[in-house]
Amino acid sequence: METAFDAIIIGAGQAGPSLAARFSAAGQRVAIIERKHVGGTCVNTGCMPTKTLVASAYAAHIARRADDYGVTLGGPVGIDMKKVWARKQKVTMESRTGLESWLGGMAGCELIRGHARFTGSHEIEVDGTRLTAPKIFLNVGGRASVPDAPGLADVDYLTNTSIVELDTLPEHLVIIGGSYIALEFAQMYRRFGAKITVIERGPRLTPREDADVSEAIRDILQGEGIDVRLGAGDLSFAREGAGVVVTLAGGARVAGSHLLMAVGRVPNTDDLDLAKAGVATDARGYVIVDDELRTNVDGIWALGDCNGKGAFTHTSYNDFEIVAANLFDGGARRVSDRITAYALYIDPPLGRIGMSEDEVRRSGRKALIGRRPMTRVGRAVEKGETLGFMKVLVDAETKAILGAAILGVGGDEVVHGLLDGMYAKAPFTTITHAVHIHPTVSELVPTMIGEMQPLT
Repeated sequence: METAFDAIIIGAGQAGPSLAARFSAAGQRVAIIERKHVGGTCVNTGCMPTKTLVASAYAAHIARRADDYGVTLGGPVGIDMKKVWARKQKVTMESRTGLESWLGGMAGCELIRGHARFTGSHEIEVDGTRLTAPKIFLNVGGRASVPDAPGLADVDYLTNTSIVELDTLPEHLVIIGGSYIALEFAQMYRRFGAKITVIERGPRLTPREDADVSEAIRDILQGEGIDVRLGAGDLSFAREGAGVVVTLAGGARVAGSHLLMAVGRVPNTDDLDLAKAGVATDARGYVIVDDELRTNVDGIWALGDCNGKGAFTHTSYNDFEIVAANLFDGGARRVSDRITAYALYIDPPLGRIGMSEDEVRRSGRKALIGRRPMTRVGRAVEKGETLGFMKVLVDAETKAILGAAILGVGGDEVVHGLLDGMYAKAPFTTITHAVHIHPTVSELVPTMIGEMQPLT
């Protein structure tokens, strides 16, 4: 049995449904194949469930600080993990079912459940059914990377996918990894009441960030009672009762009730039979694409986490925008037009755009840098949330904004004013001349820029 479509999309993650909608609106027949849950990582195991859990954890944290604000509670703050889980599940399911309904209502769109494999350059097989199309889009996402460490295969462990299904509170959660996923779960579960140990093989947390940002993040987490172990290489694992023991290089042991592996991600490309289509991947399994997201095979594109061009929901959606504009709107949009932007959703959050201070230094250009602690931001003082700092870097000669890091209350939102300036190619003087609303965190960004000094 063979069915012909105008386009086939493998994976119903962030980029998939929107791309299907464009084919539908163009009067073309499109198949979107999903082996598990519509919505991909973001809706099911990533952004939506985790940020919903973060919100519950933040509510618990503020409740414990009630006395700081002159608020009296009738007793100690308690956590009902089953209600926390149910709230998370409601948000996830509403989003997933909404996407399913949207796809179901698209003319000419067929949602096919199953595992897609290539049988030729433009031929797909799903559970015995053969599908063909001149245009095929890989949108298969990624999953947690699990290292081949001594004893790990013999113990129970969680990943970002399985931990969001917990409706009970771990007594002691041991987390392997010191980057974004690891730290969000670390602070979240600490605020729920668990004991937390974070074990990172490198010399500091969030190694992608500048040293001052990493140090501030560590101080924030340790200030909430999280045990951080750095420089912990050559780990081994063993069962101990119902829990696990992690042995560090040098013999130190950490015993916990639960283990979370958060050491990175890998693309879901290893079981698609890409070789039968001739699609090239790199050594890590990411599909190799050009600046317009085309693979080496004509008529095949790769979008989202599987192409190695970004590991975020917003970059996946931008991949859709690039492909749709170029296919349907006569556009010439490119991945290289995209400015690096992401956030770390601990509390306070980190908003990061453009170049880091380290990257600016390595570039050798003349630059200016502005810094401001959140203790000198009136809005943060009023809210009683003064942890963190802001910094911005600009080119001293062209006046272009090069990058910024805002680790502080509202940092994930405030940073977009600078990001928009970068996309507009506006000089930093545009920001200094802007009149912002008082009292906000954003109003101190022009002040910070006005106080910049040469980067030495």
